[in-house]
Amino acid sequence: KDKRPARVHYARRPEMETAEEKLAFLASQPLRSIGLDEVRPDKAGNWINQTSNDFETLIPLASKETKAAKTAAKERAIFKNFSLGSSTNRDEWVIDFDRKNLIERMRWFCAEYESARQTSTHPDHLKWSRNLKRRMAQGKAQPFKPALAKSTLYRPFVSKVLYDSDLYVDERGETTAFFPDEKSCNQAMCVIAGDRQPFALIASKFVPNLNLYSADATKYIGQFRFDATGHRTDNITDWALKQFAAHYAAETGTGKGARKITKEALFHYCYAVLHDPVYREKYAQNLKREFPRIPFYPGFWRWAEWGAELMRLHIGYEQVEPWPLARTDEPDTKARAAGLSPKALLRADPAAGSIALDSETTLRGIPPEAWAYKLGNRSALDWVLDQHKEKKPKDPTIREQFDTYRFANYKEKVIDLLARVTRVSLETVRIVGEMKAAGR
Repeated sequence: KDKRPARVHYARRPEMETAEEKLAFLASQPLRSIGLDEVRPDKAGNWINQTSNDFETLIPLASKETKAAKTAAKERAIFKNFSLGSSTNRDEWVIDFDRKNLIERMRWFCAEYESARQTSTHPDHLKWSRNLKRRMAQGKAQPFKPALAKSTLYRPFVSKVLYDSDLYVDERGETTAFFPDEKSCNQAMCVIAGDRQPFALIASKFVPNLNLYSADATKYIGQFRFDATGHRTDNITDWALKQFAAHYAAETGTGKGARKITKEALFHYCYAVLHDPVYREKYAQNLKREFPRIPFYPGFWRWAEWGAELMRLHIGYEQVEPWPLARTDEPDTKARAAGLSPKALLRADPAAGSIALDSETTLRGIPPEAWAYKLGNRSALDWVLDQHKEKKPKDPTIREQFDTYRFANYKEKVIDLLARVTRVSLETVRIVGEMKAAGR
């Protein structure tokens, strides 16, 4: 038996050629006459879209090996711990814009689940999943707790309220390690972990949703981590701090008055580098497959300052100065005569620099550059618009009993939010432009 590894050869055909055309080509060409190229996987097992760069020589942002390491001596990444975002498997039930509505709905859900548990049934009016059925079979129960309602970053620049129950949320990840309660003071970098969207990154002071960027999963890394007693410690490893301190010793100085690299500065440095358009373009394929790795750029403190500024904008987006948008209101007389609210639209026209909020109100004066700040496949402004549209709930019970969202109730808040996210977008584009021009 031949135990030699197989060799794979291929012939490239036109991109848009149909299956029938490919078969016709093969039928008309002897195999020996077809020019074939051999293809081999790289050491990571990738057959296509292979890369040829220095990515593997950079310092890992995080790794499974460092996360699992029992001693600091075996840590070889910048961050010790990381997590997938919160995966509820029942977002319509456990997440809402309004805390009061969420509490009312989950009080009902908890009572119905307990009734079902007593009879070992799975009634259709509840949203079941494999995990919830398994937990019921194990006899797990949990009384309704209003205190479990806490903030979550649901989509970029859109925070909601999550009923953070270890019974009703399917996979909480490392939520307890990073955001143990509503009062925990932490901030995290949230990255796309997939290949269906361009690489994206945003900071959050709340636990992020697994589908923060919609299509691909989200992994996040907190600046700090918490133990079971609530004690907070740095999530950046001592090993990483030593690597950076040693590399930048000549730049930062070592004598009296030298500017010492800190873990906070390193956190900001990483956040800046991951926004660098040159970095994202060079390592685009790598970032689709694995956690980012971080290079040593000249001018550490300039990058750390950029990172701190970006983090201030992205975490504090609700407090930045609003961009002066022009608001136009033209009464929808037909809707008013019928006793109805204006029809919600939330439709953007980037070319005109405007957003039609509803059949009465339009915002104008949005600079073209604001639309250039994208996270995944959407601009920051488009994420805000998408999440505030009126959509019919998919869950039939929610649709029949708890369909409470109306854009009219949030209109003024959305206007304010759009003005602030416009400011954040413009400032982010400015900073990223400065990065692009920086020496490396």
